[in-house]
Amino acid sequence: MNGLFESIKQGLNEAIEYEQNKLTNVKVDKISIKPLHIYSRTKIKEIRERQKMTQKLFAQALGVSVKTVESWETGTNKPSGSASRLLELLDNENELFEKCSIIART
Repeated sequence: MNGLFESIKQGLNEAIEYEQNKLTNVKVDKISIKPLHIYSRTKIKEIRERQKMTQKLFAQALGVSVKTVESWETGTNKPSGSASRLLELLDNENELFEKCSIIART
């Protein structure tokens, strides 16, 4: 347990030194994240139709209820952050479900 405490303490001290610009030769990865796209009801329906899926199949593939897909497509509700990200991936990669083995077309 003492070793764990010392490791955490060392890490915190290094973080403080880094913030005070006292550490050199430190590799820092900077990541920027694209803002969430806001999908209109018509765009969501377009994405679903490009998948050649009913609302029921689309809901199953996304892991949401049919009511959820219906509410998105009528404009009653908007997709959550994670659903918006998945819609963006589907919008950019039409065969995403197949590539990830979420669906198999026969």
